[in-house]
Amino acid sequence: MSDRPRRRRRPAQVDSTAISGAVHEGGRYRPLSDGDVEAVCDAAFETLARIGVAGAPGWLAERLVAAGGGRRPDGRVTFARGHVEAAMSRAARRVVIPGYVEAMGIEVGGGRVHIGTGGAAVQVLNAATGAYRDSTLADLYGLMRVVDQCPNTRYGVRPVVARDMATPLDLDINTAFACLKATGKPIGVSFDNAGHIEPVIELFDLALGDAGRFRRRPFCLAIVVHVVPPLRFAAEGVDIMRAAIEQGMPLQICSAGQAGATSPASLAGALAQGLAESLAGLMVVDAIRPGHPCIYAFMPFISDLRTGAMSGGSGESAVANAAAAQLLLHLGLPSTVSAGMTDSKVADAQAGYEKGYTVALAAQAGADMINLSVGMLGSIMVASPEAMVIDDEMCGAILRTVRGVEVTSDLLDLDVCETVVTGEGHYLGQAQTLDLMKTQYVYPVLGDRQSVADWTAAGGRSIWDRAQDRVREIMSEPPEHLPARIEREIRTRFDIRLGWEGDVA
Repeated sequence: MSDRPRRRRRPAQVDSTAISGAVHEGGRYRPLSDGDVEAVCDAAFETLARIGVAGAPGWLAERLVAAGGGRRPDGRVTFARGHVEAAMSRAARRVVIPGYVEAMGIEVGGGRVHIGTGGAAVQVLNAATGAYRDSTLADLYGLMRVVDQCPNTRYGVRPVVARDMATPLDLDINTAFACLKATGKPIGVSFDNAGHIEPVIELFDLALGDAGRFRRRPFCLAIVVHVVPPLRFAAEGVDIMRAAIEQGMPLQICSAGQAGATSPASLAGALAQGLAESLAGLMVVDAIRPGHPCIYAFMPFISDLRTGAMSGGSGESAVANAAAAQLLLHLGLPSTVSAGMTDSKVADAQAGYEKGYTVALAAQAGADMINLSVGMLGSIMVASPEAMVIDDEMCGAILRTVRGVEVTSDLLDLDVCETVVTGEGHYLGQAQTLDLMKTQYVYPVLGDRQSVADWTAAGGRSIWDRAQDRVREIMSEPPEHLPARIEREIRTRFDIRLGWEGDVA
């Protein structure tokens, strides 16, 4: 295989679903009033001061208390409000995550919206047969290749678990490699235990050409569940946080209480507990290395209280995650929320409406990162590359709504108006129109805007049919950003189970 640099492919037809260089700054949608925000924040601070968090391992409890935390007789670590606010003043307000292709990176914080994948689905949907099967390493690689070619999906957190890996170390090493090989965008992976971080960093250093390079270009987030709701530290999670911080790896730390089960049934109560759990994670980071890059994944999940099952596509989920984004934006902390977690098992009308309003509300509220937003089905238990390309196109339209309406003197040009009304009577041939169609409008590739007659004459194909075509097109051209020489070095050092063309070896 040749080692000469290869030109990054970027099919022209996908560019029409995005406006290059556009900034999507949310925060216009505010489900909580100013008074509500203060009340929820006050409750979160009081929760940490009075109830605290259980389960801190010995090393962590010692650091937290030494840094100013309290300890109740039952062992729960507490944090006074002033202590938390001081830690917040030291926290990173912006987190830059470069891509492996550095220019494909993102800046997280301040309400600029980035949409991506996430989750730990254990099944994939066969687009042709409708059957479900266990997800594999090849599936993960394929899904991340689709992420690479989705213009509105800016990062790729591992969407599925490779269930064909023999050991947890095999899983973590091969997950990291498959994500890296598939896309040059920022990625995120999870770890079974803290001991797996060092070899994954070694793999990333090899990919960048030398030891220590990842610390200077940290293109991968450590996705860590630091807390087990209600209000208990996850011992393995905080160990992983410490190891990741020591290796210079940026964090995305998760609180995901389920209202009515592991958090209060009231949305206000669930938000207060979840915010307290997120701030407890901030206290862990501050006790280890103040200001270390950390993004707070505050994901208030919802129960269907008739059954106790998680409902990702509900209206309550949409508004709760938007409120979570609003709360973190208010506190000035980089945020991640969850949206697009339809409960439908197929890409049908239910999937469309549940994904549409959950992602739209999160984006409009100013979530910095929206995980789980593309490709997921069945309450995040199933992933589909076809659903992913459809959802990416939906997200392009949602991001266009976040961008809003620009109002400038150039765009309110009465000279153009007078020329048209006294001339041809339409704007179609105007230079302004031709310019704005490239900068102000997005156009679907998979969505259909033909007349009924034209659509019927063209074969009457559905968006699902066109999505299958698009996925096949993506899979026909392997990614090109990882040089062959470097890939060989990685394969020599690690037991990589992915073949050169993406098949499991």
